[in-house]
Amino acid sequence: MSAYFVTGTDTDAGKTLVTSTLLATASAQGLTTLGLKPVASGSRVTPEGLRNSDALALQVQSMPPVSYATVNPWAFAPAIAPHLAASEAGQALNLCDIVTTVGATLAQTPRDLSLIEGAGGWRVPLNDREDFCDIPCAMGLPVILVVGLKLGCLNHARLSAEAIAADGLTLAGWVGSVVDPAFAAESARFADNLDVLKRTLPAPCLGVIPHLEQPSPETAQPFLSLPPLRPLETL
Repeated sequence: MSAYFVTGTDTDAGKTLVTSTLLATASAQGLTTLGLKPVASGSRVTPEGLRNSDALALQVQSMPPVSYATVNPWAFAPAIAPHLAASEAGQALNLCDIVTTVGATLAQTPRDLSLIEGAGGWRVPLNDREDFCDIPCAMGLPVILVVGLKLGCLNHARLSAEAIAADGLTLAGWVGSVVDPAFAAESARFADNLDVLKRTLPAPCLGVIPHLEQPSPETAQPFLSLPPLRPLETL
């Protein structure tokens, strides 16, 4: 069983597309998969309860199937920072509760590849004292960084990689995701930016997803490769 924490350089960097595509790739290779989005804001009201589109995408790619509550135990309606959404709902996010829940899920639902998707970037708050990055730190999870390819991405990516290393975790790989098609339109300059990322980020590039008219695991799959699968140490 191998597990990774997926973070991004920013909100809307492409984390869910990358996470769901990696799960789909593993499933296509005959591996069992699990995608978790422990905390999600920006959820819609349904007869079954609050549902978040990112979490639903990960649920679809979890094989064998799991319940929505397994994928996303903390869902909030407002599309704002999760700790603020939780506060508006009269709740408080707590690192211990999240780590306990995620750890129990990984233990009770062992899969060949499990991916835990964060929210926003590396330092997004959970509460006044704890951040989302404390989840992989507490669990000792290697990290996959999704780099939203746009103007400013070099700084965002390198600072994120430095923060991950400073927190004592391994950056297992990074994925480039073209979020600004105009940025990629100038091929020579775009290639130069990718070259800087490949030279300066201390991890292999798992792929670069171009700007897709219809982004989905099916359309993105040709551009990604799986990270190394390694046993998950007992939590």
